[in-house]
Amino acid sequence: MIRALLLSADGHYREGDQHLVAAWREQADNILWLDIQAEINPEIRGLLQSLGCNELAIKDASRTRHPPKVENFDSNSFILFRGISELDDSLTHVPQQLAIWVGRNYLITVHRGTSVSVEQLLERVVPENLLHSPAELALGLLHYASGRYLAKLMAAEERIGELEDQLLGERSNDALKELVAYRTRLRKLRRIFNYHQRMAETIMNDGCPTLGTGEAGSHVRRDLYDRCERLSSLCSLYYELCSDLVEGYISLSSHQLNNTMKILTIITAIFVPITFIAGIYGMNFDNMPELHHEHGYFFVLGTILTVAVAMIALFKRIRWL
Repeated sequence: MIRALLLSADGHYREGDQHLVAAWREQADNILWLDIQAEINPEIRGLLQSLGCNELAIKDASRTRHPPKVENFDSNSFILFRGISELDDSLTHVPQQLAIWVGRNYLITVHRGTSVSVEQLLERVVPENLLHSPAELALGLLHYASGRYLAKLMAAEERIGELEDQLLGERSNDALKELVAYRTRLRKLRRIFNYHQRMAETIMNDGCPTLGTGEAGSHVRRDLYDRCERLSSLCSLYYELCSDLVEGYISLSSHQLNNTMKILTIITAIFVPITFIAGIYGMNFDNMPELHHEHGYFFVLGTILTVAVAMIALFKRIRWL
């Protein structure tokens, strides 16, 4: 599906499809937003090429997975952004590639399936007269898409705090499994956000004639960078927090296991000599020296008790008990 929105030089909006491209070319002051919600086929490729889109950029946009980036060309700027198709509260992420070309008087967006960010902007363009600046509209689109990531990431913070409390409760195993899952998803998101941060940093520092340079539009570019940088830092923070909680739980479990094994070792060490003495005097030989001793039984019991007390005292002295 191809949708087009044309802002004519006299300030009137027209909605339609790719046929509005011809009307856009009639006057240099016309501004066009062309939204392509489909895979790039030969017909769409030809349309993009006719609008001055670079062939290599079109190839990047046609891929289902490509790292986010920004490239500046003579007539436009190309932005590849990793948007959201699905992102639930557990941070399970289904990405959506969003390709954007920004020219002096046009904006082109290409994506597979419905884009929530594009839809909300399309609803606001006419009432708020946003199409007069394609550069600000494109940066606003990226800003809104990053905000969707930020909302889910902030919601996950509360859940991670709850899991931290559960680690010390009866459902510690379930909490540990969920934390490991969060850590895996945060690692994937951190990679995406690192790309976004570098992309936003390039837009802020370098700029270009179509996205603004110097002081022109700097506040919009700075706002986008701040949001992308916050996403990257928060994601790294939550990832490290999950890792610390998992490692801390494992260390605590190992410490508890070591204490248990130490107690069992002490008990075993105490009973080994006692078992040895009982084994010796449990043998059925007629010529054992103490076998017919009048107080032999009490002597052996005393020896066993003495050995046990001595070993307990020894373990306390070396602070095993």
